Amino acid sequence: MYTFIIWNIRPEIFSIGSFSVRWYGLMFVFSFYFGFIIIQRMLRKEGFDESILDRLATWMIVATLAGARLGHTLFYEPGYYLKHPIEILKIWEGGLASHGAAIAIIVTLIWFARKNKWDFFWLIDRIAVPVALSGFFIRIGNLMNSEIFGRSTTLPWGFVFVRHDDLPRHPSQLYEALSYLLIFIYLLWFYYHKDGKPAKRYLLGMFFTLVFGVRIVIEFLKEPQVAFERTMTLNMGQLLSIPFVVAGLYLVFSSKTDDAAKV
Repeated sequence: MYTFIIWNIRPEIFSIGSFSVRWYGLMFVFSFYFGFIIIQRMLRKEGFDESILDRLATWMIVATLAGARLGHTLFYEPGYYLKHPIEILKIWEGGLASHGAAIAIIVTLIWFARKNKWDFFWLIDRIAVPVALSGFFIRIGNLMNSEIFGRSTTLPWGFVFVRHDDLPRHPSQLYEALSYLLIFIYLLWFYYHKDGKPAKRYLLGMFFTLVFGVRIVIEFLKEPQVAFERTMTLNMGQLLSIPFVVAGLYLVFSSKTDDAAKV
């Protein structure tokens, strides 16, 4: 007889009238809070002025939310949102895409680095470290919402997401969350292992390669997020991840080449 994990957690932590605090929102707060602390310590270690961090954090929050929302509307449901553009603003109803967030963050950091005369790759290498941790928190938020779950399974750690149906399923949110946590630990370890001076582009390259490589693999275990993915060999998340993996491998290789040339 199979035993599975019954998952029936309420998405709301508590509600007061029409106002509610949700697990997903709390995970977003955690991701930005811990990201701020990590970058702050990096700047201190490397002797940089921390006063600019408040502005950087503000732009990162805007870029993440706007990019994730626009990414979902353009990549997954463009037909619906083009007909109902006002719905794009209803971010509280769900629908965020990590690939859109990644693109928006890159564009924002290019602008921010130029404006403040910082080296772009120096900056984004360090930003990549806490962003991996953010991936952990966001997937935990998805778990609390009983969303983005996997296909049915007979494995003993299968989750029955009661709010959806009575089938035991792969807890793909946990698979991704734990993978991103391990990637974060590696990136942070490497940064300090190199005494805050890793080869330029290495951290970003490893982030792209590992995070989006994991995404490609775990997507095979997930239920399709939108109807049109059911007929696809590779779903939208996998197709969007491939360019990031290719870019990541190039960045890792080029960083090692540059590092070797300095010896």
